[in-house]
This record gives sequence, C-alpha cells and structure tokens, in this order.
Amino acid sequence: MAEHKRVLTRRRKILRAAACAFAALVVLGAGAAGYAYVKLNGNIKSVDINARLGDARPPAATDGSFNVLVLGSDSRNGENGDLAGGDTGDTARSDTAMVLHVNQDHSHAEVVSIPRDTLVTRPDCTDAGGKAVAGAKRAMYNSAFEAGGAACAVKTTEQLTGLRMDHYVQIDFAGFARVVDAIGGATVSTTVAIHDKDSGLDLAPGEHHLDGQQSLAFVRTRHGVGDGSDLGRIELQKQMVKSLLQQAGGIGLFSNPVKLWSVGDTMTRSITTDSALGSVNALVGLVQELKGIGPDQLGMVTLPVVTAPSDPNRVVEQQPQADQLWAALKADQPVPQAIVSAQPENPAQAAPTAAPTAPAKAPARR
Repeated sequence: MAEHKRVLTRRRKILRAAACAFAALVVLGAGAAGYAYVKLNGNIKSVDINARLGDARPPAATDGSFNVLVLGSDSRNGENGDLAGGDTGDTARSDTAMVLHVNQDHSHAEVVSIPRDTLVTRPDCTDAGGKAVAGAKRAMYNSAFEAGGAACAVKTTEQLTGLRMDHYVQIDFAGFARVVDAIGGATVSTTVAIHDKDSGLDLAPGEHHLDGQQSLAFVRTRHGVGDGSDLGRIELQKQMVKSLLQQAGGIGLFSNPVKLWSVGDTMTRSITTDSALGSVNALVGLVQELKGIGPDQLGMVTLPVVTAPSDPNRVVEQQPQADQLWAALKADQPVPQAIVSAQPENPAQAAPTAAPTAPAKAPARR
C-alpha cells in the first residue's frame, strides 16, 4: 500500500512537471509569436493611397474581383545603387509596372505589363509631401512615380485602364534580390545567349538557376534580348514571375517555421504597400486569397502598343486592342484570345507593332 502511494506521488510529480513544461512552452511560443508579429509589422512601409486620391476614382468591383498595381522601383538609394547598374541618378521611376487582376472566386489571375515607355496623359497629382504636381500630355508612363510617388502612379494607372487599383505593392532592386535569395533562387531558360554589360547578365542558351543578384539582372536586361526595347525585358519578367511562383510553392514554407520566418522577414522589409495592406494580418489575408493561384492559373500579357507617331523611341496603346483588354478585366472576363495570340513567344521576338505613320523602330530608355 505504501509502495502504491509512493508510485502515485512520483507520477503526480512527473505530471506536474510535464504540465509546467508545457505551460512554459506555450508562454514562450506566444512570446515568440508576439515578437515575430511586432517585428514583421514594424518592417512594413505603407502609403495611404485612398486619403491622397479621394473619391474621384473608378468604383471598386462588387463581385469579389480586385486589382493590384505592382511596381518595381528603380531607386538608386542605399544598397540599390550597388545592384542597379546603369544611370545612378537621385530620382526613382517605376522600372516595372504590372496590373494584377484577380477574378471573383480568386481561382485565376491575369497580369498585364505596362511598358514604361508608353506615352500617356498624366493627371494632376499631389506628391508625398503634399506639393501639387502638374499633369502632362504625352508623358512617359513611368514618369508618374518619379513626379508624384505611389499615389500619382496609381492615379495615372487608373486613368489609363479605367480600373480601380484596390491595392498597391512596390519593391525596389535590393528588396527583389533579397526575396529571390530567401526562397532559394529562380530557374529560368533562354533560347538565345544574353550578354548585357549594363545589367551584368551573361547567359548561354538553356536553363539556369539564378540567385538574387542574377535574377535582378535577368529582369532588368534590355540590350541583351529582342530589339533592345523594354518589350523584350517584359517577356523576361513574365518568365521570372512564374518561376518565383513555382519556387515558392515547392519549398514547403508552412511546414518549415525557420524558412517561413526568413521569407516573411525578408518580404516585409522589401515592400511598400497601400495602407490597407500595411499589416501582417492584411498581407496574410491577401496570401490566403491568392493561395489557389499557381503558374498554371496565371495569365500574363503585355499591353498592346505601337510605335508612337511623335517619337520612334516611345510607344502608345494599340487600339482597339488596348480598350478591349481593359474592358475584359473590368467585366472580369478572360483576356481576348486575339490579344493573347499576338503576344511574343520569347524575348528575342519582342518588338512593338509599327504605327502606320511611323517607322518600326524600337523604343529605348534614355
């Protein structure tokens, strides 16, 4: 009987110790989670687009579909200057611009790349410091970000497309390279050799697994592909987007807490968003809405353009194709097949369609 009591006493002590250890783990886990939440939230930079633009905007869709303007900034500030190559001026423009349209049940998305050399009517804007920025006719699309920051880029895009940009995400050179490294690089292929002294890219034909800096050079190279215009570079950017989606889906983020933390910390340090996305909860919510969209559920096209009659180094929207494209997205319909069929199959073929009154000369960035 005494032995039985000693066994019970010993068992109670073991259970009590186990309970205390479990409680400690719960507390430590909660503390770590709390630290992670505060840390990641503190990383995120955001811009209140809605406050700056007011109500004079296209209406938001009511069917569950939504649009995101994704910009890659060519700022040379800080560590970006060492990675960028080329002109290292003090201003920043939208080096890459993509409109992401997610359909109403979030099972498919379309990405429309806007060539930065596209001539547009830039509306009057207010910059980040509250200073008025006069609009301009026949302005390069990427000048909107340079002149008035994120809000002006959104306003210009909404005027061009007729679509409400529900969200805004911006990433710079260094941030892009860090994100690629965090997910383990990207695998791409090219049918032609690419040698671009400006971006530093030197690839033989075939498949290549690139690290962050190489991936940055890949999406920025222009002189090494096609006719040397921005259109060839856009084709490389499309391939990179699909490669990164494939890579992110294959590394088992949610089953690897260490990798999840690394990618989350890197991502939140590398982006600027609209204020509605400016928290961990909001970003996680967006990821949840997009989790069913992989490379096979993502369509990618370039805005149809022709050489600008006023400047052979610039392009303008090709009509009626451009209006048909934006109308399809507004109605939450697939991109018209005629537009999809006209897209180049690889960067070496990318070139603007010549305008009837202008020579078919490639646009080039100054």
